[in-house]
Amino acid sequence: MEEKKYMNPYLAGLVLGFVLLGTIYITGRGLGASGAVKSTVMQTVKSAAPGHYENTAYYAAYAERNPSPMKTWLTFEVFGLLLGAMFSGLVSGRFRWKLEKGPRTGNRMRLAMAVLGGALFGIGSQFGRGCTSGAALSGMAVQSAGGILTMLCIFGMGYAAAYFFRKLWI
Repeated sequence: MEEKKYMNPYLAGLVLGFVLLGTIYITGRGLGASGAVKSTVMQTVKSAAPGHYENTAYYAAYAERNPSPMKTWLTFEVFGLLLGAMFSGLVSGRFRWKLEKGPRTGNRMRLAMAVLGGALFGIGSQFGRGCTSGAALSGMAVQSAGGILTMLCIFGMGYAAAYFFRKLWI
């Protein structure tokens, strides 16, 4: 079996730290991805139901801060993130169109769990006022007690849930 090529995790962490530092310096805010999803939802509602968009207080408050939802810096960040991930996979020879799953898990179950997990994480990011990169990573970078607590909760729930979902992978 061919050994997988990965970046040195210490170097990757250092690079991520510099990216986070640069983002805070340039934008005055940390990294985050859930805002891009919110921008996409807002643009979809604005296009599909403009009357509803204009007459709803939540949308009006968002529109006041972001007149053109798809032109927010978070949208461009996520686009760059996707391109960077694809470039990384191409450079390292790991870019494949395949569905990774455990030996006893079918394609439908894997896709259903991925969609369910993504949806729950997206909903949670709105309740928590940010995704893991926004709330935990950026929060910890500025020594926020909330960021540290968020990271502890994320890892704690990950370890707790792993016990119940491990059979999908082994």
